[in-house]
Amino acid sequence: MTRWTAVLFMVGSACFAVASIPAITTVVPAELVGVTYFVGSIFFTSAGALVSIAAWGDARRAVGGRLGRALVDRDWLAAIIQSVGTVWFNLNTFDAMQGTFSAQEENLLVWTPDFLGSICFLVSSGLSWWSACGGPWRVRRDSNDWWMAALNLVGSGFFMVSAIAAYTLPDTDELLDASLATSGTLLGALCFFWGAHLLLVGSPDPDGDGYPAAS
Repeated sequence: MTRWTAVLFMVGSACFAVASIPAITTVVPAELVGVTYFVGSIFFTSAGALVSIAAWGDARRAVGGRLGRALVDRDWLAAIIQSVGTVWFNLNTFDAMQGTFSAQEENLLVWTPDFLGSICFLVSSGLSWWSACGGPWRVRRDSNDWWMAALNLVGSGFFMVSAIAAYTLPDTDELLDASLATSGTLLGALCFFWGAHLLLVGSPDPDGDGYPAAS
């Protein structure tokens, strides 16, 4: 399941990164770019579902199967919040393919799901970072989990910057900052890609202490 999760996140991140390359619409049709974003969001949702399933199982085992305590497990909360965020990105990218909207429609149907999804990713990444640190802002350079959490947190920050910049100004029908919206998505996707890569190639953690196994 871990391998599949990593691969799905990497493919989804790659789709978002490719679709947000500057001036890509001068090379390929805008419709294809929109489809690439949507396909990437589906991979994100699939990966998020696997993470939620795995985290739920870990939480149940950690608290002796007790439902109430499992529901407030930090890692499971991070996973489920991230999964909700991926669904918002599904809506965002699907609506973005539908054609030309007025500024009000664009902000309601495209920007709002993007913004809500970015909030979910930021909250989820913050919870994961909290767990990986093992203490207030503790730096754990030799922990694969710490690097993954750090990359995902930075990537979520870039996604949030992109979402804010993608707001459509009603008076001009222009984005608040089109170049920042695109570059934020690109940088965020690259962070998520690298974090998923670490998940794919990371060493096992048999002691459950957040540190890779000694070589």
